[in-house]
Amino acid sequence: MNPSPEEILKKSVQFLKSIGPKRAESFSKMGIATVRDLLFYFPSKHLDRTTILTAIKAYGHLINGYEGELTIVGKVYEVEKIRFRQKQILKIQFRDNSGFFECVWFQGINYFADLFHEGEIFALSGKPVLSKYGNLQFTHPDFDRITEEESNNLLNTGKIIPFYRIPKELRQKNIGDFSLRKIISSAVENYSSYLEETLPLNIIQDQKLISLPDAVRNYHFPDNPDMLRAAVQRLKFEEIFYLEILVALRKHNYKTSQPGNSMKIMSHLVSDFLKTLSFQLTKSQLRVLSEIKKDMESPSPMNRLLQGDVGSGKTIVALIAMLIAVDNGFQAVLMAPTEILADQHAKNISKMMKALSKVSGERVIKVSLLIGGQKKSERNINLADIELQQSDIIIGTHALFEHAVQFKKLGLVIVDEQHRFGVEQRAKLLNKGITPDVIVMSATPIPRTLSMTLYGDLDVSTISEMPLDRKSIKTYLRGESKIPDIYKFILEKIKEGYQSFIVYPLVEESEKLALKSAMTYYNDLSKSYFKDIKLGLIHGRMSWREKEEVMSLFLAKQFDVLISTTVIEVGIDIPAANIMLINDAHRFGLSQLHQLRGRIGRGAKQAYCILVIKDEYLAKNKIQDLDYLSPMRLEKHKTMVRLQTMVQYNDGFKISEIDLRLRGPGDIFGTAQSGFPELKHINIIQDSEIIMNAKKTAFEIIKEDPHLRNSANLIIKKSLLKYYSASLKYAKIA
Repeated sequence: MNPSPEEILKKSVQFLKSIGPKRAESFSKMGIATVRDLLFYFPSKHLDRTTILTAIKAYGHLINGYEGELTIVGKVYEVEKIRFRQKQILKIQFRDNSGFFECVWFQGINYFADLFHEGEIFALSGKPVLSKYGNLQFTHPDFDRITEEESNNLLNTGKIIPFYRIPKELRQKNIGDFSLRKIISSAVENYSSYLEETLPLNIIQDQKLISLPDAVRNYHFPDNPDMLRAAVQRLKFEEIFYLEILVALRKHNYKTSQPGNSMKIMSHLVSDFLKTLSFQLTKSQLRVLSEIKKDMESPSPMNRLLQGDVGSGKTIVALIAMLIAVDNGFQAVLMAPTEILADQHAKNISKMMKALSKVSGERVIKVSLLIGGQKKSERNINLADIELQQSDIIIGTHALFEHAVQFKKLGLVIVDEQHRFGVEQRAKLLNKGITPDVIVMSATPIPRTLSMTLYGDLDVSTISEMPLDRKSIKTYLRGESKIPDIYKFILEKIKEGYQSFIVYPLVEESEKLALKSAMTYYNDLSKSYFKDIKLGLIHGRMSWREKEEVMSLFLAKQFDVLISTTVIEVGIDIPAANIMLINDAHRFGLSQLHQLRGRIGRGAKQAYCILVIKDEYLAKNKIQDLDYLSPMRLEKHKTMVRLQTMVQYNDGFKISEIDLRLRGPGDIFGTAQSGFPELKHINIIQDSEIIMNAKKTAFEIIKEDPHLRNSANLIIKKSLLKYYSASLKYAKIA
């Protein structure tokens, strides 16, 4: 009996020509065990004749003022090591049919000298300059070795050459660029025709896509640039289509699996609460509340993302939603990412509920705190109150997931900083109630393309304006030589009632990392610049009670300056703290810097955020205009782009877009956290049209055929079960 195409593609790579058992072990370490795995190990880049210049043309570009990167294919003519200013440098002369050019290396010269041999051909890419002798020169260029045959094919027939990432496991088995291309070429030629289609024919036709076998062949060894683009288009669409199918299933299952709770504003509780506030809600907050109220009135479970910039007033909106739930006889949960923030929420909301009781004349709505560091006696009392519904509002951290926590009537779950919680953790909490209404909050505004991709199962509410009395925070980037002046500024501002945060990346000095530590500088500053003021210290190794005590003292103005690590990053609210000094700012991510800055500027006074880095780094890496950075320069200057973005923008949405460009969606929100497969092909920023088409197609299919029983959709069901089984279990979790 002949093997099926599926069985053929499951064959171990050890049986392929030039691999064998030993090399197969190396392939397995990089996730390539079968022939199918090898077919889907795609090139990291391609070399196309249209992107290549001759040496003479490159020289002409350069003397005419060209400043970008370019590629030249040349043969090694001479390799020499030269003494230069008491250092050795490597200089290699290359030539093509039009003339000579040279490449120089100042570091790792012995390593690079071993890679280049006379007569070998390389494609070299980089930003060229004219040397002091007028020669065309690259410094530390990117390079790929190609054979004479490949060079002739490339330059004479226009054939496109693929290049693959070759990890050390393969290099150790003497598999380099040529041999890997040869192995994959043989596999593509002999096995790509066995690939079974994974998209329905009607979708392929509607979206003008090529077949899967054609896409795989042309991604590896494209016939021409158009076929390479078609292959990429096909793989991008399929990748995002199946992700959107999972999103659509998740939304459908959440809305239909169990009945929700219909809640209405029953009494004067909400209007009485609004009377206790010392401020008016913004129009944006009122609009979002209207959207939430409508969801809570519906019998279908609410599943809403509430996003807004740092300090835009999300917590008050969430609290009003909790009051609606309590007014309808339900319990409400607020889950925070840290114990110190959960504790702060519990204290603040408890005060608000006492003030509400005075206005309404009703009983005090009981707030319970449940976190890991509590005393056992206190914890047991809280657990009993929750189970008996003596507690109306329950605030906690991951401790809320534990089996011992039993809710009597859970109606609303609010998750603060939701991307910090994995789907499995959220599922445990949701399973404790009868499909409660869910609001997930994020102070990291999510770009539209990302929200419709990863959070397409959630309805989105956005608080788009800040409270009226808020002033924009002024942000500055300074070198370390300015630190004494900054300390002087902090001391002067103390006289005006200002409090300050000084943030360091580490708790203690590290031998491996030359970074500043909070404890070292607390000890130094308390004896020098800040010996005459009240100085506090907080860091992540303290217990939550110790942190809570420090923050309470800071709030009560017992400290003028608080030395801190990033433990203060999320949610801490100190109205008089209006200066934020962040040391070694290059060590922090953009979202993290924005969150840290969000700890200040919460009162009516002008707030200042000062980012400090080494003077020499600041001098060498200035960027004039963030909006016109090419992808190459963006990649090269990531650190300075982050810092300049902070100086230029206060808007969290703009910052999140730049962060997405810098880091990619998986890194920002954790596709592993979301339960989705990793995105390998789609570009969330550039491919919005593909995403929109895939989303529309996927959601229409699930709306009309949620169980994928129609004959046209059976291929989707089969692909889901075969390739996305790990993600399918999350399709029931919102």
